[in-house]
Amino acid sequence: MGKLKQFWRGLGPGLVVGAADDDVSGITIYALAGAKFGLAMLWTALATLPFMIVIQRMCGRIGLISGRGLAANMRKYYPGWLLFIVTISILVASIVNIGADISGMAAAIQLIAPVPPLLISAFFSFIIIFLLIFLSYRQIAHYLKWVALVMLSYVVAAFLVNEPWRQIVFRTFVPQWSNSKEYLAMLIAVAGTTISPYLFFWQAAEEIEEKTITKEGGDAMMPSVMPGKKVSKYIIRNEITAMYKDIAWGMVFSNILTFFIIILASATLNAHGYTNVSTIQEIASILRPLAGPYANLLFLVGIVASGILAIPVLAGSAAYALAEAFHWRQGFENKFGRAKQFYVIIIISTLLGLLIPILHLDTINILFYTGVIFGAISPILIAVVIHMANNPKVMGIYTSRWWTNAIAYGLLIIMTASVIFGLIL
Repeated sequence: MGKLKQFWRGLGPGLVVGAADDDVSGITIYALAGAKFGLAMLWTALATLPFMIVIQRMCGRIGLISGRGLAANMRKYYPGWLLFIVTISILVASIVNIGADISGMAAAIQLIAPVPPLLISAFFSFIIIFLLIFLSYRQIAHYLKWVALVMLSYVVAAFLVNEPWRQIVFRTFVPQWSNSKEYLAMLIAVAGTTISPYLFFWQAAEEIEEKTITKEGGDAMMPSVMPGKKVSKYIIRNEITAMYKDIAWGMVFSNILTFFIIILASATLNAHGYTNVSTIQEIASILRPLAGPYANLLFLVGIVASGILAIPVLAGSAAYALAEAFHWRQGFENKFGRAKQFYVIIIISTLLGLLIPILHLDTINILFYTGVIFGAISPILIAVVIHMANNPKVMGIYTSRWWTNAIAYGLLIIMTASVIFGLIL
């Protein structure tokens, strides 16, 4: 039990990032992939794992070593036009994703309780804003870790239906490829929502938050590397190792959820011919008679938990990016009065996202194209992260190793090719 508690305390930003990666947008896209193509895309849950681990490790190391987030480093060392493109892209994509997540949560709650969706959307929006403003980083990080565990409901739900395990194991390691436009478009959407650019900013920023609360005597994941002070290489290496373990477990957690969401959709929706679902309500209503009320309830609980987890990360990522770009004070350890611009960005981002359910926009299409948008801007951000992680001005002697760069460049090539194919389709 003591080792388990130690393991749990060792999990921090990496676990939250991994769980937030499976937000309402991700869950919907994975469910659509399973419904449309069965187990054909199950291999992506395994294939994307090393790329996710490496790119998040780069982002975390940048924040840990430099003491600055991605946007702050870009402001100091890179052209202004690049910073402008990146921050605006993250801001717009995050707002759209927030709105889609709010709509998805409202749709899930409405299937459990007959409450008007706009009322649900407004309730969750204001509760999340309130908590982000009035809770400290330590409290936010603690609650997000526990919310992440709720998302294991997808694993439980998948075991409540009949699974072709031999076929599942086979398709996990042997891709089933198709040259159809639909398959390629779905693959791009899956890649876009799995390699989520906003998580790059969150990872780097939260490593700084962890350092800050440790410096002030808090119970953080790792000891502090004090910016501007000489610290032994042994301590820094220990911190980096601890961060790497956290990120690795977080990404494994993320892809386990992806794996079982695809399985659940394949074994129910696809197996019974429901390949063209268009709303979350439709997915849930079909799941109930096929998978049973308990599996259906677990699916809906996962939707709500993912939104509660992802919206703070989305809004926070946009706030970190913009605040760092303009050199404003930022971070959840700062009270509202000390970081007004940071919190105003969070409030505005969330309220703008609320416009999507107010305007009754098609949630499924928005969720799908949000994944496509993230996929489109990913190559730019991945290229920036790779260069930054290998820039001695930013990283000193802690630049990336050759094998890390090889995997990261492989990801860059894959995401760039995905964008090109997406434009051709």
